[in-house]
Parts: sequence; structure tokens; C-alpha cells
Amino acid sequence: MKRLLDCSASDFCRMNGKELKQSILAAEGRTIVAEVIGSVAPLYPAVTNAELAAAFGADLLLLNMFDVFQPLVNGLDTKEPNQMVKRLKQLTGRPIGVNLEPVDPNAKQLESLASLPKGRMATEESLQEAKRLGFDFICLTGNPKTGVTNNEIIRAIETARDVFGECGLIIAGKMHGAGVAGETGGGIISEDVVLRFVQAGADVVLMPAPGTVPGVTPEKIASLVRAAHEHGALAMLTIGTSQEGADEDTIRQIALASKMAGADLYHIGDAGYHGIAIPENIMTYSIAIRGKRHTYIRMARSPLR
Repeated sequence: MKRLLDCSASDFCRMNGKELKQSILAAEGRTIVAEVIGSVAPLYPAVTNAELAAAFGADLLLLNMFDVFQPLVNGLDTKEPNQMVKRLKQLTGRPIGVNLEPVDPNAKQLESLASLPKGRMATEESLQEAKRLGFDFICLTGNPKTGVTNNEIIRAIETARDVFGECGLIIAGKMHGAGVAGETGGGIISEDVVLRFVQAGADVVLMPAPGTVPGVTPEKIASLVRAAHEHGALAMLTIGTSQEGADEDTIRQIALASKMAGADLYHIGDAGYHGIAIPENIMTYSIAIRGKRHTYIRMARSPLR
């Protein structure tokens, strides 16, 4: 299997989720995941936020706040719902994933929870629709104030595995507390939780990068990454606390701390500007973990290759 560093659009379009996981593993901790929101006005109206993130070095693109029953990507040159994901792949040459949220209606709240449309929640119906739309991977996580809990994530992993089969790529975990009391530290507080995610069928365990959530140290995350690896899963360390809008030195520190902790994928959130990280921070993140060579090649590689 080609390492992801060397993959072009034509390679990605032939991969299923299992092969994409192998390609990420072969890249040895040098994969950038950029989260974007398509339902808001893009930073620059001439292109989508997804295209901009890809242009600055992202390998995988993750759509947040995307309603699978009412698809919308502002700036995209098609309004046909069934063609939006396909068209984004054509324009960016990248695998495209979507966040779906395993909301727990009985969650003990830290604050008033947001009301989500059914197309953003991780139900069997929404997962089936995400599969029909053509997403390359699914991320089961929670935005702030959504009431997503680890127990609901586990149930959603099991449902997603049934829907997508063994060849689907499922990412699961929490970047922060998601407004739930008693699940601080990003919600990943023990190796037992990591193990339960993997046993339920997660290919990638998502957890906050060191320095993004109070108390999340490199040592603590390194032990959880080791637990994921020991059970055959990859680890994605995330910037989901608006630090995607911090200065470039902060991004470099988070990137290197994440690499020392053993990250396989490095995620950057969508709140640098509204709906996308500061584009220069995506590039800075990429250069920190894999140098200018691989960053510039990813930025320059045409989606026609």
C-alpha cells in the first residue's frame, strides 16, 4: 500500500476505508486532517473552505456541521445534493469525511445544550445517508454544547460498523467535553475508554492534542496513544479548542508535542476564522510534522493526477 504522503487523487479514489487506514499508517505520523464548515460563507467566496484547506496542505478534509439530509457547501459550483461530496473530491483531490454526533439525551449538562437537526446526529438513518452521499470516512465526535458522551459514541461506532462494513473507516472520540459534566479532559480519561472504542469497531481513536484541553499533557496522551496502537487502532490528536486561530508558534508546539506522543493523524479545527482554521496555520502544522518537502508537494499536487 502506498504511503499517504505519496498518494494522488487517482490513488484516493481507488481506496476503501481499510486501505486508507493502511496508507495513513504507512505515512508514519505525517497526515494532516483539516476540519471545515461548508454551511457558512467561505473565507473567500471564489472557493470553498475545503478547497482552501487542501491548498494549504491538508491531506484529509472533514466536514463539520454538515446535515446529511440537507446538504450544503457554500461556494460549491453545484447545488445538486447527491453530487456535492463527489464534486468536492474532484475539486480537491482529497478524501472527504463528515462529523456525526452521538448525542446522549440523558447527559448531565454543564450548560444548555444545542438542539441538533437529525442530519447531524449519529443515527443509523444518518449514517446510511452519509454512505449514500459518498463520504470516505466517518468521524463520531461532539461539537461544544451537544451532549455527546462516551457511551453514546460506543453505540454509534457499533452502528457505523454495521452500516459501512469492515472496509469503512471510522474515527471516534472527543476533542473536549462537549458540554457534558463528568467527562472533562476531552472525555478520554482512561485506557479503558480507548479499549472500548476499539472493541466497538473504531479504526482511529480521536483525542485532544497535548496543550489543547486543561490537564492533557504529552505524557498522558502518549499512554493513551500506546493503548490505541496496542489494540490495532490509529490515533488522531486534535486541535478542537479554537487554537487553530492561535499564533504559528503555538501550532508548532502542539504539533511537536503530538508527534512525541505518537500521533498518526494531526487534526486542526474550523474556528480560526468562521468555518476554517487560519490557512497559514494548516501549512505551519504540516511543515512542523513533515517538513517543507512533503508540505509543498501536497499543496502543489494537482487533483487531476
